[in-house]
Amino acid sequence: MKKMHVAMYYNNNDVRIEEMSVPEINDNELLVKVQASGICGSDVMEWYRIKKAPLVLGHEMAGDVVQVGKNVEKYKVGDRVFVSHHVPCNTCRYCLDDQHTLCDTLHSTNFYPGGFAEYLRVPEINVDRGVFLLPKEMSYDEGVFIEPLACVVRGMRIVGMKPGASVLVIGSGIAGLLHIKLARALGAGRVIATDIDDYRLETAKKLGADMVINAKENVTEKVKKYNDGRLADIVVLCTGALPAVKQAIDSVDRGGTLLFFAPTEPGVEIPVPLFDLWNKGVKMVSTYAGGPRDIADAIELIRFKKVTVTDMISHKLPLSEAVKGFKLVAQAQESIKVVLYPQK
Repeated sequence: MKKMHVAMYYNNNDVRIEEMSVPEINDNELLVKVQASGICGSDVMEWYRIKKAPLVLGHEMAGDVVQVGKNVEKYKVGDRVFVSHHVPCNTCRYCLDDQHTLCDTLHSTNFYPGGFAEYLRVPEINVDRGVFLLPKEMSYDEGVFIEPLACVVRGMRIVGMKPGASVLVIGSGIAGLLHIKLARALGAGRVIATDIDDYRLETAKKLGADMVINAKENVTEKVKKYNDGRLADIVVLCTGALPAVKQAIDSVDRGGTLLFFAPTEPGVEIPVPLFDLWNKGVKMVSTYAGGPRDIADAIELIRFKKVTVTDMISHKLPLSEAVKGFKLVAQAQESIKVVLYPQK
């Protein structure tokens, strides 16, 4: 049986290159050769990942179809594809209400073994509704950003982003930077970004933020100063750091919207100034992942360069250097998007 290499995750500092058998597919499945796979911030949320370790992670991928089950008609060998690891049922009450990312099926589906492998098997349900052809104009590197951008597309859709709105992005990692880029593409009037890291602040400024604020400063007062005396219409929380949550709540304007894009660890409780939020008419919403509609929108945004993404790749590494990649992302310092290449 043919063997392949995978990056097996044990913890953020222990990612081992191991051998596995190349997955065998049935008549309704696909085998995809992974060409590029990005390390997501959620991949290094150790409190979440370690309880399932050891496992092969990786869900931001692009690759080539190399084997097709005999019952599969929509795809052929040689197709360049992005594969969504989670797919919805499309028939439950959540899916019918355009809440696909709350679907039980979406939370229980996945491809095998993961994107940090030379090959992956695409199950029948994912073949049916989770495989997307890469446009000819799109590179594998750009394909890596389809999934993270889809998550951001969903977030901005939920907050009802309108042209001219002022947007405050708290946390300038990859999710924050994508929010900055998408807010700019959607016509935001002013985009302000925060972080505690100077490298990320400089990157946020370079990639589209009008102003940046070190999160150790008085963020709320700085927002007022930069935004003509007003707080932000939309505040996007892209970090689970507890001080950032308070900054987000304090920095949203009357009638504004606060998007909880990043989670805290489970069990964390945060006091909420309910009267102030009620008095200001603030809407608080949260979002998880992206649905098929968001993925389709993300592909078009990248395809037509409405949102450029390859300028966010800070490190390109062969699969053999996966542990270095995980450490870079976990340290959250001088890296933005780290991409692994299983075929190198």
